[in-house]
Amino acid sequence: MKKVFQILSNPDKNLILNKRLKNLIEPLIRYLSFGAFGLFVYHLGYSPSIESLKITSKVFSLFLFLLGILMALKILMSNESIKNRRPIYELIIAFFLVMMALFRWKIFGGDLSEEALNISKRFFVLNILIIVLFFMELGKLSLMVNKLKISPSVVFILSFIILIFIGAALLSLPKSTTVPITFIDALFTATSAVCVTGLIVVDTSSVFTVFGQTIIMTLFQIGGLGMMTFTSFFGFFFKGSLSIENSLYLKDYINENNIGVIGSTLVKIIIFTICIELIGTILVYQLTSPELFTNNTSRFFFALFHSISAFCNAGFSTLYNGLYEPGFRELYNMHLVIAVSIILGGIGFPVFINYYNYFHRVISGGIRQFIGLEKYKHTSRVSNINTRLVMYTTGLLLVIGFLGYWVFEQENSLKGLSTYGKIVTSFFGAVTPRTAGFNTVDMTNLAVPTVLFYLILMWIGASPGSTGGGLKTTTFAVAILNTWSVATGRRRVEVFGREISGETLRKSFAAIALSFLVIGLGVFLIMIFNPELELIDVAFEVFSAFATVGLSLGITAKLSSASKIVIMLVMFLGRVGTITILVAISRKIGEQRYRYPEESIIVS
Repeated sequence: MKKVFQILSNPDKNLILNKRLKNLIEPLIRYLSFGAFGLFVYHLGYSPSIESLKITSKVFSLFLFLLGILMALKILMSNESIKNRRPIYELIIAFFLVMMALFRWKIFGGDLSEEALNISKRFFVLNILIIVLFFMELGKLSLMVNKLKISPSVVFILSFIILIFIGAALLSLPKSTTVPITFIDALFTATSAVCVTGLIVVDTSSVFTVFGQTIIMTLFQIGGLGMMTFTSFFGFFFKGSLSIENSLYLKDYINENNIGVIGSTLVKIIIFTICIELIGTILVYQLTSPELFTNNTSRFFFALFHSISAFCNAGFSTLYNGLYEPGFRELYNMHLVIAVSIILGGIGFPVFINYYNYFHRVISGGIRQFIGLEKYKHTSRVSNINTRLVMYTTGLLLVIGFLGYWVFEQENSLKGLSTYGKIVTSFFGAVTPRTAGFNTVDMTNLAVPTVLFYLILMWIGASPGSTGGGLKTTTFAVAILNTWSVATGRRRVEVFGREISGETLRKSFAAIALSFLVIGLGVFLIMIFNPELELIDVAFEVFSAFATVGLSLGITAKLSSASKIVIMLVMFLGRVGTITILVAISRKIGEQRYRYPEESIIVS
């Protein structure tokens, strides 16, 4: 310790030792954070004996104490200016950890009574802090992944696979479920949550406890944003900056080409997500009756769960029959809130960033002009072709979906409803197959034309860079525009005064071909493993899985283990993207400095 204080007092003279000590402290903080998080999960997920709880709680307190000391030591050794608020926040956290460690050690030092056990469970702030520290260290670790020289596509795929297996392990914990479930069912649920699908083989409302439902909610929150986006935010937020290498690595994950604003874009995405989900939670809470819940805590959890599930386009519900549950099926205002959240989540973060930049320039320019700092300055149109194509396609699909549902379901799900009820139900019916998965009607009673119409909407899916899956709106729009160009004899594909690149055209048709290949193979395999099922039901299930929708005609729980694995693979391919898989497993070829003679092939 004497050497440590010498280093702290004279950092210039002991620069090498100082650096070595910092390099030793950082991994220790990481391991202690992971260890504390592991013990935290152990206490929540199992029912340890009193003696076991006493020992592990002491170890947990020791981890907290060492974490606080090492964090304070690292900050005191850093050269950051005191004007920077981040070290102050970290010092406060370090002080809090030490105090909590000493307090817990006092509780668990003597005989462990029921009162002491109840007190230990009330450390809500400490529990949140342990989770934050875990993701903070995980985020810092993710920012180091670029040093491994692995393709971003491979990292993106591996992040989902790792998260799925972690989720399956957590859902297999005794306290996650009310009754034991098989690992294949836990893996299926974790895959469905991470891939924001919503297909379930066991009832979420009765089989999973509040702890289990919280795990599911966390999985589709991280899965909706993307594992790399989620962890990188924590790494950036607590590290304070991103290196050029980190920025280059993250730009593909958040669809941002400007390297200089990667960090701020990351923060905007998280803030936008939190704001929408928080507003959705408040509105759903206000629009549900207290009589439908046992207490306000369960009412708030319902609102939070469904708000996050809606924005992430996950489709999970804590109700047995989804939003068709008696008492909830006629809460049309709540349905509208959820539908709007679904649209905002599925429209894509690039669109939000695009409009944010535009309105920021307009408003800030207007304020400067108003107070006389500058004269009027024309604000150029920021909305690019991608944003406009997304907005036009999304709006058109919503209108067509609304009209289609209104026409086909007049004598089925809309029969007997009020005019307002029919309008909201039709609107919700146009929104939910776009990768959302919620149902406000009995799906098994839908008319056949509606089911076939749903297949198309599910296949198209949400927009790129969003929380949803599917083929993507822009891919479908580009394919339609290319088809129209061929039909009219044009040699170029043009829209909004711009020409679409040949690479975009090739990618769009490759994505369409691969989607049909995956869906067709999925239907074929399930019909082999479960020949007793109806073809239309299987096709609907596979389309729903690929587009990460989560709607079902009631056959998910009837699937065999082999069919469940097929659906899991289809969900994974639909969320990650078939093109991403191909890029990850294919070997890049160099620049082609030659061209063969061109020749036409008869294709019609």
